[in-house]
Amino acid sequence: MADKKTVLVFPAGTEIAFEIHAALCRSKFVRLIGGTSVPCHAEFVFENCVEGFPFADDPALVDFMNRVIDEYGVDYIFPAHDSALLALSEARERLHATVIAPAKETVEICRDKNKTYAYLAGADYLPGFYDSADAVPGYPIFIKPAVGQGAQGARKIESRAALDEALSDGVDYALCEYLPGAEFTVDCFTDRHGALRLVSPRSRDRIRAGIAVRSRVFPADERIRAIAEDLNRRLSFNGAWFFQLKRNASGDYRLMEAAPRIAGTMGATRNRGANLPLLTLYNFWGYDVDLVINDNQELVDRAFISRFETDIRYSRVYVDFDDTLVLGDKVNTQLIAFLYQARNEGKELYLLTRHACDVREDLRRFGIAESLFDAIYWVRGEDTKIAYIQPDSLFIDDSFAERKRVKEACGIPVFDLDMVECLLNWKS
Repeated sequence: MADKKTVLVFPAGTEIAFEIHAALCRSKFVRLIGGTSVPCHAEFVFENCVEGFPFADDPALVDFMNRVIDEYGVDYIFPAHDSALLALSEARERLHATVIAPAKETVEICRDKNKTYAYLAGADYLPGFYDSADAVPGYPIFIKPAVGQGAQGARKIESRAALDEALSDGVDYALCEYLPGAEFTVDCFTDRHGALRLVSPRSRDRIRAGIAVRSRVFPADERIRAIAEDLNRRLSFNGAWFFQLKRNASGDYRLMEAAPRIAGTMGATRNRGANLPLLTLYNFWGYDVDLVINDNQELVDRAFISRFETDIRYSRVYVDFDDTLVLGDKVNTQLIAFLYQARNEGKELYLLTRHACDVREDLRRFGIAESLFDAIYWVRGEDTKIAYIQPDSLFIDDSFAERKRVKEACGIPVFDLDMVECLLNWKS
């Protein structure tokens, strides 16, 4: 493929979007653009992020999106939310770029849990589900909005009175058998010929806002594979998709839902060798694919991450060696990452140190190339670091006394090691 394809991810502020970004941002085949309706974390992640998109249910979305498509030369749109997936799959004939989504019928069935259960009626992996309160044979049961995500509104119901009260809010609920056992997500990939090529289950050990933030990948057993094959046979998937299972009181798997999109924690599967967003693009590009999957077991645990925006501008970086670039017997990997980022951006780098031994020899010992730096300044005796520092610079040093002297004498921003994270640029 000679030219990069431009892919618009919408909405760009979801965990789904961040997984798509992580999967594609370093691909030589892809140029990413984020699209968002409101200011959000996407502006810290996507190098190109366009704000002001109408929401997925706004009729103005198509015209606005077409203007962005035309302006930025977008080739493909990657939906990153269930509502956007449905809206864009319905509007695909009116959009000026290809929507990364399976057939509209598949999206509609999977978007509504009542439609999913009705469509799959008779499958032996469905939970008990009931079309009305009168049909419920006993309690507890579990209810969840038929059209929803992130476990919003999902809850255990203990009695008919509690069910009547819940149903009085006017929301269309799916009424299901209560499943007390462990919950799993199964990441899947169907190639462009309809063949199921990957079945990768993972646990949902800790869940936040409906997303598995602690998840362990494990081999698929025969039952999980059989369920995946049956879903793939009944529904028309194209690329990445997933389904969720929970064990009932007898320990049998029961289907909670299926979704024809990227999952927020698919990075667990990606890091074993299956880049599902990229493989999905290959489907739409008409490529036949092969998969090479590492057989290691893997645990992913996710937490909040801080990304910063700062108005600091600089042309040079001065950095100390002892207890700064090197901590004990290890390289400070966060700081070295920042230095390479600064180098990529054309900044000048200077090592400014009072190191007692041969600093060049110790750079070699730690595998740090001397050529990383524009110059190495070895401060000796009564000499001061201040004498070497030019304007329009940053100074990074673990010593409070050195930082204080430089700040007072030079008036430039100074950084301890814990502050370097605010200088990192995550956009790509």
